[in-house]
Order: sequence, then C-alpha cells, then structure tokens
Amino acid sequence: MSKALKLIKVNASNPKVWVVVIGVSVAGIVILAETQRRKRNAKALLSKDFGAFIKRFEILPFPQPPPPAAKQTLAGLTFAISDIFDVKDYVTGFGNPDWERTHGEADKTAVAVTALLKNGATCVGKTVMDELGLGISGENMHYGTPVNPQMPSYVPGGSSSGSAVAVAAELVDFALGTDTMGGLRIPASFCGILSFRPSHGAISTIGVLPNSQSLDTVGWFTRDPSILHRVGHALLRLNAVEPRRTRRLIFADDLFQLSNVPKQKTAYVVSKAIENLSGYEPPKNMNFGQYIASNIPSLKGFHEPSATVHNGTSALRALSSVMVSLQRYEFKTNHEEWIKSVKPRLASDVSEYVLAAVNSAPGYIKGLYKVRTEMRAALQSLLKDNGILVIPTVVESSLKRNSKRAYSTEFRDQALVLLSIASVSGCCQVTIPLGKHGECPISVSLISYHGADKFLLDTLLDMYSPLQEQVGIVSKSAVLPDTNGNMDASELLKEKGNAAFKGKQWNKAVNYYSEAIKLNEINATYYGNRAAAYLELACFREAEEDCNRAISLDKKYVKAYLRRGTARESLLHYKEAIEDFKHALVLEPQNKVANHAEKRLRKLLS
Repeated sequence: MSKALKLIKVNASNPKVWVVVIGVSVAGIVILAETQRRKRNAKALLSKDFGAFIKRFEILPFPQPPPPAAKQTLAGLTFAISDIFDVKDYVTGFGNPDWERTHGEADKTAVAVTALLKNGATCVGKTVMDELGLGISGENMHYGTPVNPQMPSYVPGGSSSGSAVAVAAELVDFALGTDTMGGLRIPASFCGILSFRPSHGAISTIGVLPNSQSLDTVGWFTRDPSILHRVGHALLRLNAVEPRRTRRLIFADDLFQLSNVPKQKTAYVVSKAIENLSGYEPPKNMNFGQYIASNIPSLKGFHEPSATVHNGTSALRALSSVMVSLQRYEFKTNHEEWIKSVKPRLASDVSEYVLAAVNSAPGYIKGLYKVRTEMRAALQSLLKDNGILVIPTVVESSLKRNSKRAYSTEFRDQALVLLSIASVSGCCQVTIPLGKHGECPISVSLISYHGADKFLLDTLLDMYSPLQEQVGIVSKSAVLPDTNGNMDASELLKEKGNAAFKGKQWNKAVNYYSEAIKLNEINATYYGNRAAAYLELACFREAEEDCNRAISLDKKYVKAYLRRGTARESLLHYKEAIEDFKHALVLEPQNKVANHAEKRLRKLLS
C-alpha cells in the first residue's frame, strides 16, 4: 500500500490530512509525468540521431576561391568529429564530464578539421566517444551508448563510436575519429562501414587530445569508397597521379584462425573480385605469426615460451602486450597529473585500465620502441612497394549491449592481437565491410606499408565494386553435401593419414582424414586425428570444430580434450581451454600435459 493510501486509511475523518495527501499525490503525479516526458524526449532524440551526437552545431566551409582555382573537392559534404578534436570556442570533452568541467574552451580548431573545412565540407557536430579514448565497446555511461544502426541490440564498437554511428545511420557523409589501438577499425567493422587508419604521422594531430603519441592516428569513416578517397586526398595532401604498380595480396592464414570471419569465403570473394582487374598478381598465403617471430628479435623479451602454443601465436600475443605497455606508458605521461588531482568518475572498465596505466612502471621503455622500429621494418620488407596484407579486422563480429564480455580481459586481449599489427608498425589500414556472417556485419582489412596511403586508397577504390558484387553472389551460394561410403576403405584412408602425419606432411594428412570422414562420419578418431594435423597447420578453428565433433561421439576421448584445449589456447579462449584441460585430468588424473597446461593458463589469467 502506498504512503498516501495509508494516510487516508488512518486519518479518513481529518480534512487537513486529506489536503496534504491530495497535495502529495498531485506532486507525485506531476513528477511522474515530468519523468515520463523526459524519457519520451530522450527516446525521440535517440531515434532522431541514434545517440551519436554529444553537441550539435554548424561550422560552414571556407569560401570557394575564385577561378582559376579548382573546385573544393568536398563541397556539399557534411561531416562530424569525435569529442577529442578541438573546435574554437568549444570545450573538448574527451568523452568524460569531469574532463570537460576542468578544461577551458579551445582557442584554435584542430588542423585536420580545418583541412576539411578548407576543402568545402561542413562540420555539423561532435560525437560520443569512449571515455578518454580507452574503450573498445563504444559504451559511455555518461552520455549514453550510440545505437548501432545495423544491429540496435549490439554495441557500436569504440572508441570513435558516435562518429561511426553517424556515418552508418546516414546522418553525415563522413566522420573523423582517432585510432590508437582500434578506435576506428572496431566500430567500422561492427557498424558495417568503411574506415581508414592512415600511416602514423601522416595526418597532423595538432588540436587532438593525446592518448599515446606513438600510436595515435587521425582517421575517418564513410559509406562510399569515392568519398573515402576524396577525404584521404584532402587530409593527406596527396598528389593526384602516381605511377601504376602491380599489387600483391597476401592472406595471413593464421590470423583468420583467430577470428570468426570465415577465411575460405573471404579468400574466394577477394580472389574472384581481382580476377578481372588489371595489375593484380594471384593471392599468396602465409603464417604471419611465424613471420614476425622470426623477424622481430626484440619481441623475444616480451613473451613467455609455451610448448603448446603453435606457429607464432605467442609472438602475436607479445606484440599486443608491447602495444598495451607502450600505450599505458604514454597515457600515464600525458594524463597522470590530471587523473590524480581530479579523481574523475569513470566507468568500471575504464577505471581499471586507467589505474593499471597510472600504476605501471615499465623498466623496458627502450625495448618497446625498439619493437616498434623492427615491426615497421619487417612489414616494409614483407610488403615492399606493392604488397597488401589481408587480415580479418576483428576477432568477434560484435557483442550485445551491456554484455559483461565487452569488459572482460579475455575479450580485450583477443581483440588487440589483430589490432596491434597496424598500431605498432604504424602502417596504413583500410577496413572494408563484407556483408554479414549470421546476423552480424563482418569485414576484412587491407594493410600496406608505412607511407603507402595513396596506394591503399587507390586499391580500395579499384576493388570495392567487384568485391561487393562477389559478396552478393557468395551469400546466395549453397554448401556442398557430404557423401557416405564403406567402413574398410575409411580405415585404409586413416592409416594413410597417420603415415602422412608421421612424415610431417600435414596437408596430405588432412586430406586423407577428410576422405575417411566422408566415408564414415561417426568415427571420433578420424576427427581427432584431423584436429592434430590442423593444429600443426595453425588451423585452430578447424581443429576446435573437429574436437567438438569427436567429443560428441566419444565423451571419454582424452586426446580430443587436450587438442581442443590447445586450439582454444591458441585462439586466446583461455577460460574454455582451462575447462578442457581440467576435463582431461578428470579422465586421466596423472596426465602431465593437461596438468602443466591447466596450471600455466591459470597463472596467465591471474
């Protein structure tokens, strides 16, 4: 019973109480109505701009110069900017109210914003971003989370979430954001749009709040490849013409194993798209983790050797740890004084990250910068003047809003492995949408050497239409059915597979085991053996799937648990890997491999 009704019941005969009660009730109704009105207004505002904007304003472009000057290349286009860029007479908020409260208005506009205004574009406002540029989900507890137009129940990705949403929702033609450890690439992938992270230092960061100077870049989002190209020319001040070069596409097979982006589909789509284009060599394949493990000597000091980690995965982890350590060191240098004096209110995940940065005291700073130098040289050596590395942009296509996984250390660690390549090397990277996998948008990224921005922009413009055409074709294609056959023949094929495995002919072994499976789909050993061969080839997702099938057929198949644990560890799914090794220990308590692996992973997670 409400307080008002209790008063009425106890004092029904007292008219003074009636007056008080009526007053309280009316006030309650007024407050309720006001609350509902505000909620409706907030909902209307959110539906109007998808929660992308933090401030709306209009800055008109510079006047068109008189003839014979060329027409402004961005005339008629609108753009938005993340709340990390200075605009004269506005406070730059850095995604946090305490930062905005403790800082004054900017006296100049950021160089990158000015360049766009000079080229005829109109700025229409500032967009929401992750606090202090540190998040990767795009959620902001102070200003709200922008709504992903592709999937409203999923996060937009961060840190430049509002800028990505403004473009994806067609509120602007393009938008500026920053990318330190994925701030452009993650939201572009999650929202199904294009983004360009330029070579480090190629675009001025004057008038942009610093996060980590060695990693920070100014980049942009668009829906249209020609606008991506035009914005690039305006910001990078590129020459209109340069000599035509052949293009070499190199697929990093092991990196596709870390992602849920289907490698076979992606490779087919890209290969078909360039088939009829002039100047493209047939795509090549490589194990990128092995390459950096062999070509970056300084990286050896940053990872723990592990007997069960295959083919360069430990080197990739080490590269991402170097990136994080470098970012924390420079963030601390830039903002420690403000953090300690203001004690800002931060979201829990951002607060934990800031605390780790402020409390970090790495004694190997020179080593971090040395890895960065060697990484750039290694990419230059691999790609030369015409190479393009093809990788998945992100590990997971997207995450549900308010998901605990978005804030987990495991998710962040997995995401940063792929993102560290361009961030540490300083190379340019373009993110390209490739339709959907299930219900989520997926993308692929092209990386070229430091300074190859025009080459990469031209490549994207060249490839985009045939690429999207092939995406449409492949999305309608059917999967080939399996066949069944004779048991004795399958055993013979298994033995041939075993012989190939012993001879270290891993691909041949996979082919024999696959033929055996076609003839007999209910033999757990065939799947388990093929999983072992896949592990040797660094095909971790395929190995995991085979082990899943083997375990469904035989719940006590210890080797399948061990192999699945190894695959999951290599895919950075540490918690799931621990469960597999624990299960193997239940079945075989004295199993040393499982025991060592389980202890090692627990230590890693702690």
